Amino acid sequence: MTTAGPTSEMHWSRWGDPAEAGPLPESAFALVDAFLGTSETPAVAPEDVRLSDPLADELVAELAEIVGSEHVLLDHETRLHRTRGKSTPDLLKLRHGDGLDSPDAVVRPGTHDEVAAVIAWGVRRNVALVPFGGGTSVVGGLAARREGYAGVVSLDLIRFDRLLEVDHESMTALLEPGLRGPQAEALLAAEGLTLGHFPQSFEYATIGGFAVTRSSGQSSAGYGRFDALVVGLRVATPQGTLELGTAPANAAGPDLRELVMGSEGAFGVVTAVRVRVRRLPDVKVYEAWRFGSFAEGATAMRTLAQAGLLPTVIRLSDEAETAINLARPDAVGGESSGGCLMIAGYEGTAETVAARRTACTGLLADLGGTNLGEEAGQAWAEGRFHGPYLRDSLLDVGVLVETLETAMFWSRLEEVYAAVKQALTGALGESAIVLCHISHVYETGASLYFTVAARQADDPVAQWLTAKAAACDAIVAHGASITHHHAVGQDHKPWLAQEIGPVGVMILRAVKDRLDPTGILNPGVLIP
Repeated sequence: MTTAGPTSEMHWSRWGDPAEAGPLPESAFALVDAFLGTSETPAVAPEDVRLSDPLADELVAELAEIVGSEHVLLDHETRLHRTRGKSTPDLLKLRHGDGLDSPDAVVRPGTHDEVAAVIAWGVRRNVALVPFGGGTSVVGGLAARREGYAGVVSLDLIRFDRLLEVDHESMTALLEPGLRGPQAEALLAAEGLTLGHFPQSFEYATIGGFAVTRSSGQSSAGYGRFDALVVGLRVATPQGTLELGTAPANAAGPDLRELVMGSEGAFGVVTAVRVRVRRLPDVKVYEAWRFGSFAEGATAMRTLAQAGLLPTVIRLSDEAETAINLARPDAVGGESSGGCLMIAGYEGTAETVAARRTACTGLLADLGGTNLGEEAGQAWAEGRFHGPYLRDSLLDVGVLVETLETAMFWSRLEEVYAAVKQALTGALGESAIVLCHISHVYETGASLYFTVAARQADDPVAQWLTAKAAACDAIVAHGASITHHHAVGQDHKPWLAQEIGPVGVMILRAVKDRLDPTGILNPGVLIP
């Protein structure tokens, strides 16, 4: 129906737009230098990163017959940009010149039939295929296991960039999986619509990536998680095409859409996604609140959720995150209001926003909140996608920074919060800075999103993996989920097995073995 133009590549060893990369702000540098110390740790030149050997000429020629020679790429730059994802270990390895998880070639099919043909070729030639959207994975979702395969190819969906269909009566839209967040929103806006899905990875993550990782955006309280927005899917598998979504709801057995969502390309390649859409909001208002403690703010969130009065956006920073102003990356290290900062955002018609805001304001005030006005709320909205750039600037000065997240029922949320903080400080030392916020809220529970900063050790990758393992052990030991929205990838597999148990593992393996018996689709990812 409509095509949006391509967007720029992310930086090969950093997050996002290369033009946005810059030094650490003065206030942040002073804070970090005082608490952790700093030292320059620059990345190697991109041409010095060691990549895998390119795919054999014979295999390249066969791929070219399927998609055209111009859509099979072996150059250093293209393969480098599709090496791993954007977790801190991913970036640290690249910054030190290790790109050996790179694909041997990048193939860019343009139709469902071409994707199916590439999959059939991969099965025949025993070549692993890694579906690639925006490259924003932070859990090892793009580093396929190489052993036992004749090569590894990045199946790049960049050409799948169209809005195929809009049903204004049913309020659905059919999108191709390679559309990045801003592209999808621009195409829908031309129809007077919005998806309303704005994760921190929004600027680079894709529609297909949102689906296969069960993404959750910062406006999830109002618009819902991405899996709640998906009403249909088309998937190419080694066994043929899977078409799902004939009605808004059904009782036709288990919902197979749920099997595809969260599958991370291990069961098939999504080539179209039908989603529920909303009218573009007439009004957007964001404001800030202060609560005396994290527990008080969490209680206020729970009360709103269970009263059916959630704003479109609601997030709460703990005391430590509030103290350093992490909710505003441009102001880290500056003065904070103390206590715990809450952001509440309202979107919709003027009437619905006014009514919901009035109801929420009364309840938040009754529960001990102090309204700080719209200025701080608007500042958060304007800087909501800039957090990862701050991480890169900290890596430049020798500070290890990474995030992890979980979710738990309200009755045990405080217990999980304390246990994970203790595990992280125990692994990284008391000087480590551990911050947390709640950004996804339900009637029954909420997510906890942790940010960690510590002085880099001699082996910062091993340093973080040790800390992450300690945190994951604590998460599972206290009955929480190993991931709320980052997905499983390779990093979370050991703890996924504990979370779903032996029967759950058996089910996942059975599906994988039946749909992909040769195991070429993203090998090593998801399946314990």
